[in-house]
Amino acid sequence: MRTEPSELLLIHAAELATCAPEGVPPGPRRGTDLGRVGIIPDGAIACAHGRIVDIGPTREVLSREPRGCPEIIDASGKTVLPGFVDAHTHLVFAGTRHEEHIMRIQGAKYLDILSAGGGIISTVEATRKASFEDLQATATKRLDTVLLHGTTTLEAKSGYGLDLTSELKQLEVLRAASCKHPVEVVSTLLAAHAVPPEFEGDVEGYLDFIIREVLPAVASRRLAEFCDVFCEEGVFSTQQAERLLLAAQRLGLRSKLHADEINPIGGAELAASLGAVSADHLAAASRTGMDRLAEAGVVAVLLPATMFTLMSDRYADARGMIDRGVAVALATDFNPGTSPVPSMQFVLTLACLEMKMTPAEAVSAATVNAAWAIGRGDRAGSLSPGRPADFIVVDVPALDALPFQIGVNCVTDVVKGGRVVVKDGRRVGSAPSGDRAF
Repeated sequence: MRTEPSELLLIHAAELATCAPEGVPPGPRRGTDLGRVGIIPDGAIACAHGRIVDIGPTREVLSREPRGCPEIIDASGKTVLPGFVDAHTHLVFAGTRHEEHIMRIQGAKYLDILSAGGGIISTVEATRKASFEDLQATATKRLDTVLLHGTTTLEAKSGYGLDLTSELKQLEVLRAASCKHPVEVVSTLLAAHAVPPEFEGDVEGYLDFIIREVLPAVASRRLAEFCDVFCEEGVFSTQQAERLLLAAQRLGLRSKLHADEINPIGGAELAASLGAVSADHLAAASRTGMDRLAEAGVVAVLLPATMFTLMSDRYADARGMIDRGVAVALATDFNPGTSPVPSMQFVLTLACLEMKMTPAEAVSAATVNAAWAIGRGDRAGSLSPGRPADFIVVDVPALDALPFQIGVNCVTDVVKGGRVVVKDGRRVGSAPSGDRAF
């Protein structure tokens, strides 16, 4: 029996989805377990020292709660779930690429735009020119936006520098922005996002440069946890991706892959053979690739907003992956060109309408499985006593209604580490100290 009152108490949630149902083993959710989200009707959460100290039906939690809690959130008529975990973003960049949308409307394809010097390369030029201060200011604004839409943890990649100075600049911006913002940022090196102009026609030379200069600098400064590579026809082959990722692993950077986004070139199979933490995109993944991901326990991070923006009629085969036992996660792929989408709520909508996931499956994929896809499964994506108090309140009467409030931000309140950081749809509270307690 607790003797000290909670510091924060949420009560009377119409539905409280813990994403930690009884009887489901820890780890990424697979198969039918993906749709089990642990709904508690009339739910309540008690928080102290940044963590959950009690969770359950409101009547039971209140019966165990000492009097005197200083802050109470009444979630009557609303749904509560873990803060979204966005497992794939490109947060730091300069410039805009709105003209590419016009080109796509007129029939241009992604690889056509890239080969013509647009796409990633145009963003590289703007990002190289931008100051650290300007990049940090825009990154912080973007973190405010994703927080207001319910994201409390995200992964963010470099990849718009493609030289040593600019890649380090992007990762330093991520470190600085995270220290001053409630959203926890997990950093990934993506120097192999494209081949920069100074290495045009010399892909192997550029890979040598990354392995010789960029990887050691990033690892020695501990600026990233993961190394990623855009494994695609016309960019980096599976053999080239393997060489880079093995070199990164030797320096302690875990593997991720942009895999089989447009063409089925074996990216999923490579991710499985390398023991990658995740393989992302996968709109063109083969059945064999899906089976290998399931066998290896690699999380498949699906990015439906990208296919929506590219006006593609081919989305990742979420149902096929779930049926094969692949752990499926969701993310925005937030970036300036192919997915200018900061809202995980919109991603849930696309997951349901275009990939035929159920709302419960989509929520699990956007929380607990996404957390495992970025190495945060022990601290984010689900709600239970002892875990960090990261949760959101959404103005819908039931979890199943959330994906179908299209084009509306339904998040009213966000709690991160036991602190209210969004209240009634507005950013509140001071910046954290930078020393996270979890």
